[in-house]
Amino acid sequence: MSTFISGGAKNGKSFYAQRIAKAAGTPLYYVATMIPHDAEDDARVLRHRAERAGWGFETLECGRDILSCLERADAGGSFLLDSVTALLSNEMFAPDGIHADAHLRLADELETFVRRAPNTVLVSDFIYSDAALYDDLTEAYRAALAHVDRRLARCCDNVLEVVAGRVVVHKGVLPL
Repeated sequence: MSTFISGGAKNGKSFYAQRIAKAAGTPLYYVATMIPHDAEDDARVLRHRAERAGWGFETLECGRDILSCLERADAGGSFLLDSVTALLSNEMFAPDGIHADAHLRLADELETFVRRAPNTVLVSDFIYSDAALYDDLTEAYRAALAHVDRRLARCCDNVLEVVAGRVVVHKGVLPL
């Protein structure tokens, strides 16, 4: 069963996603999409590794070209992809330049991922509720993430939002 989880930063999305993935069976894969760029990113990676220590996850580092990680895993396993937000950033702001249309390809690839690995939990960040005006590039990124999130919400069995540690079901059922 596929599950899409969104919510604000540091609200418990990743921990809840781990519980859902663990309940779905084995083998367990954690698809780590962040490509660390600074000390804060390094600290976040270490925190997430510590949180899932002892859970039985095999980590698949895959910051770009998301379908390639399925070549290293059993598609019948349980996958936790954390996060869609970082993955889009990596694809849109690549070393060779800005790819404004990366979200179109990424949405297609993530839908394919979910079809090929139906026990997938995908985590994304809800970055749409503030009233601030951002520069054009930031607004383009926010719109691109919204596009990917909507596509995932359509194709996943469950759509959940984690707010202050509480889970709200928007589609499907509460998996736990």
